Amino acid sequence: MREYLKFYVNGDWIAPEAPKQMEVINPATEEVCGYISAGSAADVDKAAAAAKRAFVTYSQTTREERIELLQRILAEYQKRFDDIAKAVTEEMGAPASFAQGAQVPSGTVHIKAGIEILKTFKFEEDRGTTRIAKEPIGVCGMITPWNWPISQIALKVVPALAAGCTMVLKPSEEAPFSACIWAEIMDAAGVPAGVFNMINGAGPVVGAAIARHPGIDMVSFTGSTRAGIEVARNAAATVKRVTQELGGKSPNIILEDADFEAAVSAGVRSVMSNSGQSCNAPTRMLVPARKMDEAIVIAKEVAEATTVGDPNGNATIGPVVNKIQWENIQRLIEVGINEGATLVTGGIGRPDGLNKGFYVKPTVFANVKNDMAVAREEIFGPVVSILSYESIDEAVKIGNDTEYGLAAYISGSDMKSIRAVASQLRAGQVSINGSGGDATAPFGGYKLSGNGRETGDYGLHEYLEIKSILGYGLKQAAE
Repeated sequence: MREYLKFYVNGDWIAPEAPKQMEVINPATEEVCGYISAGSAADVDKAAAAAKRAFVTYSQTTREERIELLQRILAEYQKRFDDIAKAVTEEMGAPASFAQGAQVPSGTVHIKAGIEILKTFKFEEDRGTTRIAKEPIGVCGMITPWNWPISQIALKVVPALAAGCTMVLKPSEEAPFSACIWAEIMDAAGVPAGVFNMINGAGPVVGAAIARHPGIDMVSFTGSTRAGIEVARNAAATVKRVTQELGGKSPNIILEDADFEAAVSAGVRSVMSNSGQSCNAPTRMLVPARKMDEAIVIAKEVAEATTVGDPNGNATIGPVVNKIQWENIQRLIEVGINEGATLVTGGIGRPDGLNKGFYVKPTVFANVKNDMAVAREEIFGPVVSILSYESIDEAVKIGNDTEYGLAAYISGSDMKSIRAVASQLRAGQVSINGSGGDATAPFGGYKLSGNGRETGDYGLHEYLEIKSILGYGLKQAAE
């Protein structure tokens, strides 16, 4: 049983202002696996004050000092790698192999990329006699999700540190254990007191307090579009910068000349990965109408080969994170059936032999129309919807016919055609023929998928203000 009942503020573990415990549920067993404290606005006040004091000195540190700090964090992170992986498996149900092979390594990737970007990033440039300076924005509020818990923390904390900012983190209350280990890593790495602060608690309480706090200069939020809208509303009164990485319903366009079996198989596996709990998952597969039957056969085989079970065993995927998510996925699967989509495999209820835990059957719908709920709503589970198109123009139209715009995918052989399609898709990141894994590429969305970008130098820009110093390059006036 894990207990993290203190918050990390100003370099110390401190008790909450008003002690109140929250249960953490293991989604594989539906049993309590630990406790955290539920923070309040008063706890956020304390953390924000510490971060504001620390900003005075940390914002003046050199590039070299920040690089050295990030290298110490990387070393401590690597020491705690196995501890983090076990925490991720316990708190959100990621299979141990996936936690070890993807969830925790992604944090390593973000730290290493941040170090490399910081080495050459231009914080100043001269245009004639004007100097343009990029300076740390100030105290940053960070609200992170449960689906990639440690990855998303690294994705926000690392560029903020690189920029010279201080911060207050609220990790997901669904997956707080890995975040607490992260705070221990920051402490062990010697992050100066007040630079990094962490308050656990509920989003509508702690998250809202961070968003509206006058002493916090920007907020970086990753989560649902619904929650992102509330963050923006709470932040509006203080006119702070708000960056958001929100939901998605990403099209996966498989062109006529693609390696069809490989493309369909890869698309289904990608959705099933992490139990479908990735905002950029290619959940809308678009195939040529004449190949729908072929797509059904391939997708069915891949989905039914996706084993579901104990995350500490050999299953491909584990449970989804909690009962609320499980029930919402079940509801949408039922809606898809009632709307008339072809249920290829999967469906309502737990997989056979699993009577406990928030497990979902790997599900494939075919002959889906783009006005159906399973094509429009973010299901956030292992559910693929296959749609058909008659022409490339129609495929692009369907791909863009969504309120989201986070990611898109294209498979084919003719690069000229692929590039033409990519240029027309309204999405923040387009992947061609399975390309991925570029830690320097900006990530973020159009439309209701958010504002701003993460990763790479574009991610660092979000934590910087721009100052123009006119006349900076003039020669000193004669006395």
